[in-house]
Amino acid sequence: MAVDGCPHAFQELAQTVLPQYMAELRRRMVEPVPMATFAAPGAGPVTIARGMGRRSDFSGCYVLMDEGAPFYVGISRTVLSRLRSHVLGRGHEDATLAYSMAYAARPHRMSRSQAMADPEFRSVFDEKRAHLKTVQAAFVEIDNAFEMHIFEAYCALELDTYVWNTFATH
Repeated sequence: MAVDGCPHAFQELAQTVLPQYMAELRRRMVEPVPMATFAAPGAGPVTIARGMGRRSDFSGCYVLMDEGAPFYVGISRTVLSRLRSHVLGRGHEDATLAYSMAYAARPHRMSRSQAMADPEFRSVFDEKRAHLKTVQAAFVEIDNAFEMHIFEAYCALELDTYVWNTFATH
């Protein structure tokens, strides 16, 4: 029986579908989108989508790159909104990568909410979030939820983004 309506058997996913998504993502990594695009004042996901020749936001996988080197892979049912939250998110709930980067630079024993209220930690968080505005993004549309989740792990392995990608549950 198909998981989440995925029409492919595992072997077909592993040998054909995921490599095709990877090839498309690699093509898009050649001409990535500046993350500053997602931080433009007054530009929401619809405006951003139209600027990219799309009608709306979309489901898929994205990779963040710093000077051409991939460092983070993510998935979302709304990729443009998610990229926007990486650079405009105000806290640990929506700017999770900036929070993780800040925590790595300034470890603490506080709760996440306490850390966000701490001026020293907040300063590091703001620096990391500002840095994310200077990197680039590439993405590939994936409609099926199961394929999208499997591809995230595949892509993280393929692009060696182990520093910021983790699949540990909490």
